[in-house]
Amino acid sequence: MKVAKFTKGHKQLIFFLVMAIIIVLIAIFAKQIAPKDPLNAVMTKPLHAPDNENLLGTDILGRDILSRIIYGTRYSLFMTLALVGTVFTLGTILGLLAGYFGGIVDTIIMRLADMMVSFPGIILAIAIAGLLGPSMTNAIIAISSVTWPKYARLSRSMVLKIKKELYVEAARLTGSKDKDILFKYILPNMVTLMLVTAISDIGALMLEISALSFLGFGAQPPVPEWGAMLNEGRTYLAKAPWLMLYPGMAIVIVVVVFNMLGDNIKDLIDIKEEDF
Repeated sequence: MKVAKFTKGHKQLIFFLVMAIIIVLIAIFAKQIAPKDPLNAVMTKPLHAPDNENLLGTDILGRDILSRIIYGTRYSLFMTLALVGTVFTLGTILGLLAGYFGGIVDTIIMRLADMMVSFPGIILAIAIAGLLGPSMTNAIIAISSVTWPKYARLSRSMVLKIKKELYVEAARLTGSKDKDILFKYILPNMVTLMLVTAISDIGALMLEISALSFLGFGAQPPVPEWGAMLNEGRTYLAKAPWLMLYPGMAIVIVVVVFNMLGDNIKDLIDIKEEDF
């Protein structure tokens, strides 16, 4: 009864949660779902229009677009999750240290964060990726370098509020070590909002990874990554529009699903970044 009542009252949340689960399942079971090998070139069928055998057509090398998009779900999503995990961990820890210890630690971390956000994020990420060289690992490093300040600032602001609570003061007065106060009393009370923020950022960070791959700084051929597929297909846009249409649709769907999922979770637990 409670489940039915919850489902009825949160239809949008349930819908996007189910969509997110489906996307994750597609990524996990890409090998079982994909009808063909995404790297298998069929030179007799280049730029073949969608038909019964190739539902979304083929690319210039005759590779099945549907299979490449399905495998691209795994690659694009897992790389995005790796990026989210990196900026979440780095930003949260740095913000935790800055907010708790203050002084020179706070000054150094926050001035570094201010310096990073003083430049347009994607432009700076492109510059860093260009210096490091084209690869998905370097793309993740580049985007992480310009994204962590958001998490550090949010983490710091929450720490500044939480460390004034009575239970934290009591722990300090009873002789608890700084490490124990940080990870037993402060971190558990801020991790919920940090995680929800990370979920909300999955879509935006996927867009940034796809953008770098589209520009040639991320995934490299023949990897079936959606941004790289857009880059490969732009040359043949007039002749074979499906090369860009379907990977673009995949990106839009995933971005919308995770953005809406994050927003609905925030509404459900009724916490806002502005509260901190």
